[in-house]
Amino acid sequence: MPPMNSLSEVRVAIDALDRALVATLARRAEVVRAAAAFKSDEQAVRAPDRVEVVVRNVRALAAAEGADPDLIERIYRHLIAAMTEAELAEMTAHRQRAGGA
Repeated sequence: MPPMNSLSEVRVAIDALDRALVATLARRAEVVRAAAAFKSDEQAVRAPDRVEVVVRNVRALAAAEGADPDLIERIYRHLIAAMTEAELAEMTAHRQRAGGA
């Protein structure tokens, strides 16, 4: 990352990163919603073992990128919780469209 010479430059860089992050999060949310069609119940959506695998993976990625693994873990745990709720809502909607539950 090139050196920043003003708060204005920092804010421009943050705004650009936010655009990229939101686009990536939107794609992740779309994939998470698609997964709901393949899961049978709330436990399959919550998948605590899978959550721990994802957290381990992102901690390793954070360390490799020079980021604070604890910070990235906290962010991801919030992200996973929010996306789990969205996936549960999608699973319920999918079942209702299919005539189940």
